[in-house]
Amino acid sequence: MAPTDPHSYTDSAHPVTTHITLSLYIDFPSTTIHGSALLTLTSPHTGPISLDTRSLTIHQILDPKTLTPLPHSLSPTTSFLGQCLSVHLSNHSSILVTYSTSPSSSALQWLSPPQTFNKKYPYVYTQCQSIHARSVFPCHDTPAARIRYAAVINIPRELSAVMAAKHVNRRDPVPREVEGVGWGSEMDSMWAAEGRVVEEFEMGLPVPPYLFAFAVGELGFREVGVRTRVYAEAVPELLDAAAREFAGAEEMIRQGERLFGEYCWERFDLLVLPPSFPYGGMENPRMVFLTPTVIKGDASGAQVVAHELAHSWTGNLITNKNNEHFWLNEGFTTYAERRIVEAVQGEDRAALNIGIGWRGLNEEMERFKDNMEFTKLKTKQEGVDPDDVYSQVPYEKGFQFLWRIERQIGRPAFDEFLKKYIATFKFKSIDTETFLDFLKSNIPGIEKDINLELWTEGIGIPPDAYEPVSNIYTQIISLANEFKLGRMPREDEVADWQGQEWELYLENLPKSVEASQILALDARYRLSESKDYELKVAFLQLAISSGCRDYYGEVEKTLKEVGRMKYLRPLYTALVQGAGKEEEKILAKRVFTEARVCYHPIAQGVVESIFAKHL
Repeated sequence: MAPTDPHSYTDSAHPVTTHITLSLYIDFPSTTIHGSALLTLTSPHTGPISLDTRSLTIHQILDPKTLTPLPHSLSPTTSFLGQCLSVHLSNHSSILVTYSTSPSSSALQWLSPPQTFNKKYPYVYTQCQSIHARSVFPCHDTPAARIRYAAVINIPRELSAVMAAKHVNRRDPVPREVEGVGWGSEMDSMWAAEGRVVEEFEMGLPVPPYLFAFAVGELGFREVGVRTRVYAEAVPELLDAAAREFAGAEEMIRQGERLFGEYCWERFDLLVLPPSFPYGGMENPRMVFLTPTVIKGDASGAQVVAHELAHSWTGNLITNKNNEHFWLNEGFTTYAERRIVEAVQGEDRAALNIGIGWRGLNEEMERFKDNMEFTKLKTKQEGVDPDDVYSQVPYEKGFQFLWRIERQIGRPAFDEFLKKYIATFKFKSIDTETFLDFLKSNIPGIEKDINLELWTEGIGIPPDAYEPVSNIYTQIISLANEFKLGRMPREDEVADWQGQEWELYLENLPKSVEASQILALDARYRLSESKDYELKVAFLQLAISSGCRDYYGEVEKTLKEVGRMKYLRPLYTALVQGAGKEEEKILAKRVFTEARVCYHPIAQGVVESIFAKHL
């Protein structure tokens, strides 16, 4: 077997999937999906072919032309990779699989009505990055195998579906329309039952499997631009707040096109998910998924939208070949995000964004001090679950590398290089060596000016990385240093501060200060009551590390109302890391036991790995 990806059973010597046709029956009572997947391969194949699956029950595997069974076997589950589905082909170029997902599918979160805003109908959504598409349908679950797909989703009539694909139709299910997909008569009657409706979608551009995404619930929308709708649960206040926060989406798309070339995905719609969504945003093409925590009321949440938009070029159009080269997705996108933010919101705002990232990068060096492999840009991940080592390193060190190249050759030359890079590799999945070869051939002599090997394969932060410089950044760092000497900022000094300024200030305070100082700061500025979670969580981390138990009730409340890993990881870690802290450890375990059901499976796994390390 010749693997292309340490996180996939895909064999590079065999043809891979290029198109998938899916029929999906969403069964809320059993929290499962009954599915059929017609996989079309690059060429006919004789012999075994390996597919990725996780927590799937395989019912049948058929020759789609004759509906005769194909011999197959399923390996035991031995790791986070799931199970290898091996199908034996005889000059076949397509395979039909009927299957069901499991309630424990790692990509799917099923919300009962009480867990939604309106508390009336259930809700389900997917999160397939990095290696969770295999728990929704059998596939070559590697970014090296890009797919087009078509999907029909059968759902309760009172709900609607959105997908990271073009919406084709909403219609009544037709009796016997799924006869040819290998399901029996019982499934056929369920498909066409009263009270069901079918939504049809199509993705005509080749995407890596981790960008497969859909959500089903009681959804509404607001128009915010010629290419953008904002979707969310059908709560007028939520939809209106989201529409205000993301009103600048079209201007961002235009700036992105100016910098990186044509936006080729047609639509840039946004879906605001329930609070349990584990990430800030997910760059699913045509339908970006967002946490509601980015709706802050000051348009700063639009920076997350800028990041997901930037992925339309770097990540979705050009993709890392596998997760060992994740920086090619996230370093480029963080650079692109900051260029868009600078163009739309100004240089000071971009400098704050870079400053928060610089702080985060330095904190990751501390987190990985016992395993410096994961401070490299190009990493070795054989036997490593990518969710366990997800960090700011590929984002912020990747950004710093590209910023270093820009400083070396000048922005106009770097902009030309970026456009050529995107045009050359669009709809391809590449690795670090491919990028470096392209860099050296297009910018002759760059390897003499910048140590490319140190940047991509060296541990830690290279000496020519760069802390941002701007008046507002310098002022905030100066005020943070003065706090160490006992001086709190005056109200006139912070009168214009928004969440990002406060976040940068708090992250640059010493990790442990006197509890009395924490209480005094909060008494004056009410930081623990902020609606901006970035600010609030930075403050609560400080309170925990300073042993200020007055805020443990607020810590518990925060851990129970959001499932975004950016907040769960630091708060749970702060509670359980270090000697002593028995009270904090008991609190962490109790809160997780009570809140666990509200977290997405990916977030559950991350908290469990924190406990495994520290408890």
